[in-house]
Amino acid sequence: MRKESQSLAAESQYKVPLSSPDITAVEVEAVNVVLQSRWLSMGSETQNFEDTIAAYAGVEHALTVNSGTAGLHLCVRAAGIGPGDLVITTPFSFVASSNVLLFERAIPVFVDVDPASGNIDVAQVRQAVDDLKTGGAAAAKWLPRKGAEAAGELKAILPVDVFGQPADLDPLLAMAEDHNLKIIEDACEAIGAEYKGSKAGSQADYAVFAFYPNKQMTTGEGGMVVTNDAEAAAFMSALRNQGRAPGDTWLAHTHLGYNYRLDEISAALGHIQATRLDEMLAKRAQVAEWYEQRLGDLALVETPQILDTTTRMSWFVYVVRVTPEIDRDALIHKLAERGIPARPYFAPIHLQPFMVEQFGYQEGDYPVTEDLGKRGLAIPFSSVMTEAQVEIVCQELAAALED
Repeated sequence: MRKESQSLAAESQYKVPLSSPDITAVEVEAVNVVLQSRWLSMGSETQNFEDTIAAYAGVEHALTVNSGTAGLHLCVRAAGIGPGDLVITTPFSFVASSNVLLFERAIPVFVDVDPASGNIDVAQVRQAVDDLKTGGAAAAKWLPRKGAEAAGELKAILPVDVFGQPADLDPLLAMAEDHNLKIIEDACEAIGAEYKGSKAGSQADYAVFAFYPNKQMTTGEGGMVVTNDAEAAAFMSALRNQGRAPGDTWLAHTHLGYNYRLDEISAALGHIQATRLDEMLAKRAQVAEWYEQRLGDLALVETPQILDTTTRMSWFVYVVRVTPEIDRDALIHKLAERGIPARPYFAPIHLQPFMVEQFGYQEGDYPVTEDLGKRGLAIPFSSVMTEAQVEIVCQELAAALED
């Protein structure tokens, strides 16, 4: 409680919160109805929430889980990924996208990212796929310095839709078809986004959305797996419920499973949030537009770039990049002194201490990722921000840059 109180006290010192969920009286009432029903797990709210997201994303199956990480882990299991298997992914992401591979003792094969979007560089993915399928010295250059002695078969590609912008899926899907690979789309930051007119999560073998409080919509904690693969959906549904397959009794467990279920209270909140999603995305797009109007011509700052393939951006966070001569971390400190919270976004996964220890990664291995990691600055952003708050943030940012 002391740490929580200290955190709340620190947050209250800011002029504008870094993020804030968009909760109305309708969500509060839905949660109260569940509480009064006394049915708090595995009920109708879960099914309603799943049906709503499946229809929204344009997929056959949607499965609630208690976090985006849990959802990604289920996808890894459904793809048959195990010890020594190789999965091509990106080091510019939240660490969960690699952790779920390590949970199964698979080996993440990192490729660098596109400097404009921060999404995985499809040209490098193509080269990595070709080399890993060839084997020998060609494959070795993509593997980590250590920890890959038992490297096995390339099984999947795991792209990440960074900051709400879909990865360039068409070439990835083509590579997957040519080489019998699975595509696991980490769409945890991109619900509602569209790639060439198709909803994020609708084209991959499996995809995952996440609903942490700073996301476009929230369940508090929670996530959703979406897929058109009925067999995989049934398997993942069993795994999330302690491995109980259809027909199993309460104490029967066909599979090694997990407690990855989402509770009814969270599902009720998520169901209402999902019905408001387009409204909240529109509000977030407006906030992003206000920022672009004020920061687009600001020296020393680069605003986000939206690719032509992104026919709808699902704004998760608003991350600017400072120019190389700016000390980003010192700028964060100056902004805090001015009452504006800001954070780095992302820290490269390959330079996390446990990744360095296990795989021997070093600075310089993925230069674009490292550059974006050093220059990225997440500033206050949510669907409940006002234009006046955006103005305050921009004024203080400009002043801090001149300080």
